[in-house]
Amino acid sequence: MGVLSGLKPEKVMRYFEEISMIPRGSGNEKGISDYLKSFAEARGLEVVQDEVLNIIIRKNGSPGYEDSPAVILQGHMDMVNEKNKDTVHDFMNDPLKLRIVDDYIYASGTTLGADNGIAIAYALAVLDSDDISHPPLEVLVTVEEETGLLGAAKVDGSHFHGKTLINLDSEEEGVFLVSCAGGARQIVSLPVVHEAAEGSAFRIQVKGLKGGHSGMEIHKERGNSNKILGRILHHLCKKYDLRITEISGGSKMNAIPRESEALVVVRGDADGFEKEVQIVAGVALAEIKTQDPELKVTAESASLPSETFTKETTGKAEELLLLLPDGVLNYSQDIPGLVETSLNLGVLQTDEKSVKFEFAVRSSVETRKKLTLEKVRTLAASYGAVAEVSSSYPGWNYDRDSKIRQRFIDTYKRLYGKNAEVTAIHAGVECGLLSEKIDGLDMISLGPDMFDVHTPEEHISISSIARTYDLLLEVLRDLR
Repeated sequence: MGVLSGLKPEKVMRYFEEISMIPRGSGNEKGISDYLKSFAEARGLEVVQDEVLNIIIRKNGSPGYEDSPAVILQGHMDMVNEKNKDTVHDFMNDPLKLRIVDDYIYASGTTLGADNGIAIAYALAVLDSDDISHPPLEVLVTVEEETGLLGAAKVDGSHFHGKTLINLDSEEEGVFLVSCAGGARQIVSLPVVHEAAEGSAFRIQVKGLKGGHSGMEIHKERGNSNKILGRILHHLCKKYDLRITEISGGSKMNAIPRESEALVVVRGDADGFEKEVQIVAGVALAEIKTQDPELKVTAESASLPSETFTKETTGKAEELLLLLPDGVLNYSQDIPGLVETSLNLGVLQTDEKSVKFEFAVRSSVETRKKLTLEKVRTLAASYGAVAEVSSSYPGWNYDRDSKIRQRFIDTYKRLYGKNAEVTAIHAGVECGLLSEKIDGLDMISLGPDMFDVHTPEEHISISSIARTYDLLLEVLRDLR
């Protein structure tokens, strides 16, 4: 018996649990893609698995709907792999360990992958049914959405006949997404020069932060562990003859980093080092205590490494980490409260040759997205670093005449007796890219209530899963 056995809708829960047993972090989607292909073949459904492992499954319309216009159901198969530092979990091989707390499904110490596993579960439940009324369906499940919509960028639009697309990658029940920001992934690489280490070594750790989705929660001004670490290192470099050996933090460019650390060496007098670290930590906590009260910073003696950055490289690294922008840059003047432009310094890592600073840049205004990328590039160049854009995707513009939007608004009011909210979002969904691949798409994005997405506290509401599924089925039933 599975953890979700007995929960309704039964098929949705069964498939959600099944795919939770398959490791499917971004870049590791072969297993889940093959599972989806086998699912379709076992049911005699037409399936395409393209060269990057995107999946397209077609199902004819149910009786009475055979000649209705096709509808595209869409989501992504990859998930963000995040875990607590003390959680033992191999994301390449281990299944997720699901658990139920009241009305919510969690994983144990890791992300849940409800973003966007619930879309797959909804689609498979409909595809596996023989008692649901629906028009011809074209189910598109993409790879590597979380790393820059890379799968959607490779979709061949000629595979599709449908002109109505229902994206199932939103995270709040009764809130229909009709526009989104465009984005880009930018990586700054600072060359490193080494020298022999001498002095006293310390390991500094920043932890205890909430983190979160860099699009959905960037406006909450939660602490960014990479930026806090940069502030600490800058302070220490003014007090001590300090060398950096290694700095690292975060694991995904689109997740606000929760934990960072640095291995440093102090040449000469190191008296009061831990105290100086705590001075900066106290200031940072005072600034973010409302939204991130669990910030914890430690500094402990460590074994002396064989080499460190040179003094010049150390200065460049800590100053870049201090100065590189992060967070909200502009708010929309058209939609109150909506972030227009932001960037997230999500990943910080050191290898033998360089320190890399990895950003997720977002904006609903293309020119401001480009301006932000150029600002980062210019600042990086002034320190001898190189900034490269590894992926970029367009936004999704609001369609005043959308028929599918109105259909969902009316159906939601009829089913639940209240008005749905129609909104734009400061996050990337694949609708913008897909509209460039498939001409004339009428699109909407929706989903059940999810919380703390992209963190180990990610959870999804069981009752909201059921209500959102009922809404989807009711709309499909009406699309003759």
